[in-house]
Amino acid sequence: MPELKLRSATEVYERGMDHLRSTLDPASYYAVDEDGSRRRLPIGRWLKRAHDDEEILLERAVGPVLDIGCGAGRHLAALGRRGIEATGVEVSRFAVALAREQHANVIHGSVFDLTESQKWHTALLLDGNVGIGGDPERLLAQSIDLLRPNGQVLVELEPPSVETRSVNLRLEGPSDVSEWFPWAWVGVDSIASIARSAGLEVSDVWSSGDRWFSQLRLVSMA
Repeated sequence: MPELKLRSATEVYERGMDHLRSTLDPASYYAVDEDGSRRRLPIGRWLKRAHDDEEILLERAVGPVLDIGCGAGRHLAALGRRGIEATGVEVSRFAVALAREQHANVIHGSVFDLTESQKWHTALLLDGNVGIGGDPERLLAQSIDLLRPNGQVLVELEPPSVETRSVNLRLEGPSDVSEWFPWAWVGVDSIASIARSAGLEVSDVWSSGDRWFSQLRLVSMA
């Protein structure tokens, strides 16, 4: 077996998207946990139009919307077709370029660097992005700072069978592997307590196929 080349997580992520987009070869890319467990990255889904269950979720979105970790921009494109103002924030330059090909408005950078408080009505944390940075409470608190007083967060979660925990992950492709980086898996059974600690409350939880979602709202101070 050839030795894998060490890259940043962003580079491996970008190579996976570029590979599938350029060759349509279903080469496998994985997120690998410290315990050795592996999850195949659904790169093909990330590069397509929003799926039906995502379109149903986006019916709840009220603009302006901030899509955190927007990737190639499929949710931004779906919101654009609905006439909803939306902006993405994304650390990968390659993904930003793909999103902009769809005429999406995208900020290149980290959500933790955004300083425009109370600008957005809805924040999206889909595709497991509530795990960004390995501290979901911190991420939700940052989202609150960016939301208007009556704002909401639409979040995708792990199913009830998955334990909520902070981990170190790396990405693996056919010829490369990333450095370790912090992430979190957030199960649906834990979202109420995590949201409450951040200043949010759960207004709805639902499943579609094998995916789980929740709608979080700012806790009323009345």
